Amino acid sequence: MPAKAKTALIWLVVIFLIYAIVKSPDRASEIVLALFDVIKNAFVAIGQFFGNLVS
Repeated sequence: MPAKAKTALIWLVVIFLIYAIVKSPDRASEIVLALFDVIKNAFVAIGQFFGNLVS
């Protein structure tokens, strides 16, 4: 991907995210909390996996 196209795409994503947050902050916060929950659960599952390997 050319550098200018990549830069333009990044700016479009940033502008969309700002728009989404301003338009619906409650929904945006729910999405962020859901993403953090998914990431946390993934780390817990990985920890359990390696814990089961050791024991």
